Amino acid sequence: MSRYKIGAKLASKVTCDVSWDDDTLEIYSVDASSYTQRPLAVAFPKNERDIISIIRFAVRHKTSVTARGAGTGLVGGSLGKGIILDMRHFDKIKVGHGFVQVGSGVSKGGLDSILQRHGRFLGPNPSVGPFCTIGGMIGTNASGSHSLKYGSTIDNLVQVKIVTSKGKVLSLPDKNSTRDILKIIKPKVQKKFPHVSKNSCGYSINKIISGSDVQKIIAGSEGTLGIITSAKLKTFPLPKRAILIITSYKSLKEAVIDVPEILKLGPSAIEIIDHNIVQHVTAKLPKNTKCLLFVEFDDNIRKKSTRCRRLLSGRAIQVTSQYRQIAQWWTFRNSALSYSLKSISRQEMVSSLIEDATVPVHRLPLLLDLVDYIKSRYHVRIIVYGHAGNGNLHIRPILRKKDSHLIDNIAVEFFSGVISIGGSITGEHGDGLARTKFVKMQYGNKTYSVFKKVKRFFDPTNTLNPGKIVI
Repeated sequence: MSRYKIGAKLASKVTCDVSWDDDTLEIYSVDASSYTQRPLAVAFPKNERDIISIIRFAVRHKTSVTARGAGTGLVGGSLGKGIILDMRHFDKIKVGHGFVQVGSGVSKGGLDSILQRHGRFLGPNPSVGPFCTIGGMIGTNASGSHSLKYGSTIDNLVQVKIVTSKGKVLSLPDKNSTRDILKIIKPKVQKKFPHVSKNSCGYSINKIISGSDVQKIIAGSEGTLGIITSAKLKTFPLPKRAILIITSYKSLKEAVIDVPEILKLGPSAIEIIDHNIVQHVTAKLPKNTKCLLFVEFDDNIRKKSTRCRRLLSGRAIQVTSQYRQIAQWWTFRNSALSYSLKSISRQEMVSSLIEDATVPVHRLPLLLDLVDYIKSRYHVRIIVYGHAGNGNLHIRPILRKKDSHLIDNIAVEFFSGVISIGGSITGEHGDGLARTKFVKMQYGNKTYSVFKKVKRFFDPTNTLNPGKIVI
């Protein structure tokens, strides 16, 4: 059925706005990734009744439904060929004692401002925090720099409400759903997951230890199991003080070798940027700086910072507890993605396919050896930055556009190497259009078959964001 017929028919069945003009479809055919998928229509539901009507319509007309927040995802997770749901109207916020009840369309930046007035904050803080939405954060199991201490989205998700493709509203954890889901998940399968602190590959069945954890299966599910309408998330008191130590190193490997010892001190963040990013930092740096390590503490700061400086093999160039200076340095780190795009010429491209690997922290030197191997084998430059404290590095190959066909070969070799050292192919950005075809490589046939059972349980008609996570 053509977009004109789909759009007009859908508009006649629902009370919310529906658009299917060329300009709207063009806007929603892209996100922050390099992928493109043109939808048939875009709907703007205002309540759960609208979503139920849209899903029933989609099932009847054998088309798909894909939820979308702010479109800040890097792997095409919010792109779809059917009906896009723009969740902007699900914007309610209720602040409680130690938690917040929030609609999936709420922007992280807006929520931060409200929580700050209550002396609280949300643990996960992706670098696109001012722009992304809570639904998108749950969908990708977003993390960020301070997840080292405060956890990824999955660690902070207390409850979640979804609409399934059966047109049912579920609030998880739910007694009936819990029983059925626990039957699908076997302990042997859970042992197949990599032992890393962050993982957004596949469905998070390894995090479901008891019935009270069932809501966690929605974190990182990319809208394939249900349309998230609201969630209850933990909040934390704002730290009274913090101290940030910026250390200069002559190489990435020297820096990551220090990380396991720093971790023993209980930092709130350990971040890293390579020379490609460092060259855009406006602060005065030593001439031989090839890498900067950011280490932050927000408790016992005097004692911990003193001990940290003693064990650093690099040169501490800035130690500050002044709020403005700390914020400025974090701006440099959070701009790493945009800085990386400034590091390429018009004849080059940056691939996001292998950009989110996570390994056990003590194996970071092996991950960097793998990066060096890819560099020499394929004659590419590679930008490296990310969450060293979690073993999660964003690794971005720079290819000549005429060599873009090499990226799949690079991905197979790189992912095989990451898996061989006990890592995950994606720590926080998800599978999406980029990495779904590699999920089976990560886990093997048995675990992948369980993922498919989970998908069929929640979405037997394969209506919700098909082609993501499982195929």
